[in-house]
Amino acid sequence: MALCALTSSPSMAAQVTVLTAARIDTMDVAQPRAQAMAFDGSGRILALGAGDELLARYPGARRIDAGSATVVPGLIDAHGHMSGLGMTHLTADLVGTGSKDEVLQRLREFARELPADAWLVGRGWDQNDWPPGVDQARDFPTAADLDAAFPERPVWLSRIDGHAGWANGAAMRAVGKDLSGDWQPDGGRIVRDARGQASGVFVDAAMALVDGVVPAPDAATVERALKLAMRDAVAHGLTGVHDAGIALSELRIYQALADRGEMPMRVTAFADGDSDALAWLCDNGLYQHPSHRLKMRTVKLYIDGALGSRGAALLQDYSDDHGNRGLLMMSPQQMDAVAARAKGCGVQVATHAIGDRGNHVVVEAYAKVLGADAAGTDHRWRIEHAQVLAPGDLPRLAQLHVIASMQPTHATSDMPWAQDRLGPQRIVGAYAWRQLRDSGARLALGSDFPVESVDPRLGLYAAATRTDAQGQPAGGWHPEELLTNYEALRGFTLDAAYAGFAEDEVGSLAVGKRADFVLLAQDPLAVAPARLRDLAVLATYVDGKPVYEADKPAR
Repeated sequence: MALCALTSSPSMAAQVTVLTAARIDTMDVAQPRAQAMAFDGSGRILALGAGDELLARYPGARRIDAGSATVVPGLIDAHGHMSGLGMTHLTADLVGTGSKDEVLQRLREFARELPADAWLVGRGWDQNDWPPGVDQARDFPTAADLDAAFPERPVWLSRIDGHAGWANGAAMRAVGKDLSGDWQPDGGRIVRDARGQASGVFVDAAMALVDGVVPAPDAATVERALKLAMRDAVAHGLTGVHDAGIALSELRIYQALADRGEMPMRVTAFADGDSDALAWLCDNGLYQHPSHRLKMRTVKLYIDGALGSRGAALLQDYSDDHGNRGLLMMSPQQMDAVAARAKGCGVQVATHAIGDRGNHVVVEAYAKVLGADAAGTDHRWRIEHAQVLAPGDLPRLAQLHVIASMQPTHATSDMPWAQDRLGPQRIVGAYAWRQLRDSGARLALGSDFPVESVDPRLGLYAAATRTDAQGQPAGGWHPEELLTNYEALRGFTLDAAYAGFAEDEVGSLAVGKRADFVLLAQDPLAVAPARLRDLAVLATYVDGKPVYEADKPAR
């Protein structure tokens, strides 16, 4: 194998490390495979090639022998929520609950650890996983379900997708506002019973009514949550995450962690479009910490809600809820205005869009605001999720050079009910990874944790199989949209790096780039797609230093 190397002086040799492994999948088309990699003390890659060549070139180098392991570039989740992930350790975890009774059981157990007057907050319920009710298609829980166990203590529980919340009577009383009648907040929906009384479920923007009275976590709690999230991430092979929507106050906490050298990974933070973070970016310019572990150059917008809670904005009625077309959380005019402001500041725009109407509004806004610059500039604007696309809009992402930031496990989580929501025609344009990639659009892959697991191996598996953990349905759900192992890995490495303007630094292993890499017991490019979820993470390295090792205690 030809050796590709940077020139190094003898004085650098003592700082050089040479790693050898059975195989290094570089994701660099110029040199896709190697057996050894040399990097300096600052974590910059000096050379890739054969083991004997590099060991001869750097005879005094420190050596890491990875044996039969495979090395891949550090994995990057292009869409996650770090504080949300960390808070799953600090609030009631309702993920996987199979009934209302199981929700109550977990809440009772969690409540024992809290002061008697503390709000009971949790996340992760999904009514789609519960036994059928009177009307399975619309069967949301109610405040009465919670009041039976917690008549006085306020309870507020976010749905698995974060786009609906379930409150008990005490929490609704704390709002201090008459929630009955037929009024609705802009961009949201209060679910009501036949008498017009709030049932206890609040969808999308309506959640703010209860969120506004829940005691906010203090800075120390948020910092703890971020540190727990980063610990979880590196343990699963992630060296980078795009944190999809944070307030300026949270950026300040990240900055303090970076200043203290307490960020074991890279975080590309998006400014929440509803916060003051966009104004700060426009006033101060794109941000990058000197450590290169933290940056912010993107604003996150929300055009609609989620499919599971029927808040995703559709062009026609939901197939299982006639008369309902979901919710727009911004008007097209508001979308145009914020996008234009971001463009003027040189800020990347990343917009949450699930339904075909939501995606259409975003594509139209991007085309209008970018104009002739869409093809002529390196804007890298993104659609987060791009989950349901009308036939006429799907090819426009490539035409506008818009990145599709998608989450493979959403498809395998949603497949039991997605076609019920959309019908047989619209489902053809849903979770359409292959169609988008073949159209020329770039796919940046992620998980949307904690909506889904933080584990990127599950995303690789979902992308390449479109099946659940048991391998069902046989052959995959809409297998025409499958990705190859290579395409899936590229989505979690080089294309995710590109979406974060970081492909010159990370995303592949090449001379001059940073030594962010993962040691795996198996080769993800050689195993059968069905084995991708079983890849074993042996170690995670950032800047050439281990931030997770499977045989050592968590840091």
